[in-house]
Amino acid sequence: MNESRQRAVDVAAKLRKAGFTAYFAGGCVRDSLLGLEPHDYDVATNARPEQVQALFPKSQAVGAHFGVVVVRSGPDHVEVATFRTDGSYKDGRRPEEVTFSTPEEDAQRRDFTVNGLFLDPATDEVIDFVGGRADLAALRLRAIGSPAARFQEDHLRLMRAVRFATTLGWEIEPLTWAAIKAEAPSLAKISIERIRGEFMKIMLHPNRVRGLDLLDEAGLLIHILPEMEALKGCEQPPQFHPEGDVWVHTRLMLSLLPEVVSAPLVLSVLLHDIAKPATRTIDETGRIRFNGHDDLGARMSGDILRRLKFSNGIIEATGEAVLQHMKFMHVREMRLSRLKRWMAQPTFEDQMALHRVDCLGCHGMLDNYEFMRARQLEFADEPVIPPPLINGHDLMRAGYPPGKEIGRLLGLVQDQQLEGTLTSREEAFAWLAREWPLPAPAGSADG
Repeated sequence: MNESRQRAVDVAAKLRKAGFTAYFAGGCVRDSLLGLEPHDYDVATNARPEQVQALFPKSQAVGAHFGVVVVRSGPDHVEVATFRTDGSYKDGRRPEEVTFSTPEEDAQRRDFTVNGLFLDPATDEVIDFVGGRADLAALRLRAIGSPAARFQEDHLRLMRAVRFATTLGWEIEPLTWAAIKAEAPSLAKISIERIRGEFMKIMLHPNRVRGLDLLDEAGLLIHILPEMEALKGCEQPPQFHPEGDVWVHTRLMLSLLPEVVSAPLVLSVLLHDIAKPATRTIDETGRIRFNGHDDLGARMSGDILRRLKFSNGIIEATGEAVLQHMKFMHVREMRLSRLKRWMAQPTFEDQMALHRVDCLGCHGMLDNYEFMRARQLEFADEPVIPPPLINGHDLMRAGYPPGKEIGRLLGLVQDQQLEGTLTSREEAFAWLAREWPLPAPAGSADG
């Protein structure tokens, strides 16, 4: 038994010893029955919050109105909730009032049947008032009671339904699916932070393509990334994109990602061609072009991710990948200094991964990707950007006047260093004296 489960077992045992009912509830029961390791364990009980706190003096009532008490147990905690019935949900998020009730009534207020199961940790008996075991056996996601009522109570359940279907690989029961589609516009009433959290759990899961499809088919994606709608039907030059339009290309790229990805990588896949509809033109030869879609796409990505309230780090890394993704076409013609500076970027590996699936998702040629991998191996035994041969103080001591010119000269010296032309401090000064000599002092002309 792992430590997290043992802590929850101990909390439940203490409640039972005091004469109360205490069950494991929700996701931990579902995951245990699926043979998965639960992330945490929640305990449901008929003890009132004040009774729980009396039994556990170090506990904290974090949601006393909802009957939730956090019991500290060593370095971790166990959430203990009193069985309850919820009142009306006026804000589409939480009930206006709750009434403490029975396990049967408590199960009816939960979202999906597989999350409405209880387990008695003393006997390992599963208590099922909602038909959750049958749905679990059938790998089926079903809302408890009226699907429309469940989604109207908490609109985020629309996203949670897609997340569960994605991460568990289950089918959504038809009436539940119909209600998701009918209630999809209600997602606009939910805070963007809550939506973003569920969206990224879907996109970071290996089954992300199915998640994207479900979000799209349910009418939810348009409330998260409305800009992606224009990708559908945005045709591309068939000689380079035999797979189809930009939507098909993006979806295919998602399917080619490794199971474990960073947030900037999966977001850059979604957004790397986001500006293609806005930049699409047809030249005099009849060829479709998307000139400048990388630059505009980077700006659009920034606007989109700020709207979704991502962190600055994710926004910058994603935008940089979108901005740079067309550079790979020209890597063989790049000066070594420019190539090395690019390779030294902290997000370069994600940019390489984006380029790889971009190629595999259309023409399938990885020549430039393999060229860059060879370059990385070539430079593996030395820093891509070595310590500078000289600095600004060196230049000013040599007589160069302070100002912006110092920075420009240092950049030129570093270019030569990265190219392998200059390898020492002495060579750097000799090169500067030859290429950018100091101006002659005033009054020093012959005569």
